[in-house]
Amino acid sequence: MASPTTGIENPWSKYLMAMEDVSERLQRISAAFSEARIPFALVGGQAVALWVATKDPAAVRTTRDVDVLLDRASLPQARAAAGSAGFDYFEVLGVGMFLDRADPHPRQGVHLVWAGEKVRPEYETPAPPLDNCRELAPGVPVVPLAALAQMKLQSFRDQDRVHLRDLVEVGLVDRSLHSTLPSELATRLDSLLKEFGL
Repeated sequence: MASPTTGIENPWSKYLMAMEDVSERLQRISAAFSEARIPFALVGGQAVALWVATKDPAAVRTTRDVDVLLDRASLPQARAAAGSAGFDYFEVLGVGMFLDRADPHPRQGVHLVWAGEKVRPEYETPAPPLDNCRELAPGVPVVPLAALAQMKLQSFRDQDRVHLRDLVEVGLVDRSLHSTLPSELATRLDSLLKEFGL
């Protein structure tokens, strides 16, 4: 009897290759910025994954997004550094990103968030500055936990709520963050903490 996957590429292998591609892309852009001494920090799903790994590596949720916090004034130097690592700069719908020359698909790009600027005009708070970042992986600075949680509360899409639940579940985010937040974001945090009986 034929295997149900006969003639079909192994999906587990495809998944592993996709995760390796994300890791390679992250390491390559980080090394390029570090070598050029360009301040940057990881934000988004990869930053959540690294923070969660500090408490429970088994609870890490995979994500293919690579989001980097960068000072807008550093963009010319960042473009030169990324170019030397095989990335080209593009803007798609107003979002700056570096796309791999070998596979220039926006969903697989390195997306930029401008430090100290609002990601969207309607957001109440800007993205954090490049202060007090921690190197949770070799050569990869990550935004402080409170700043990351605030960014996720500000966006509050389905994927952001999932990431916030991951942080709550491993004990990284709790009610101690409440007093540091604008009222609307504090209300959003309350709604998530209540799901955990907190």
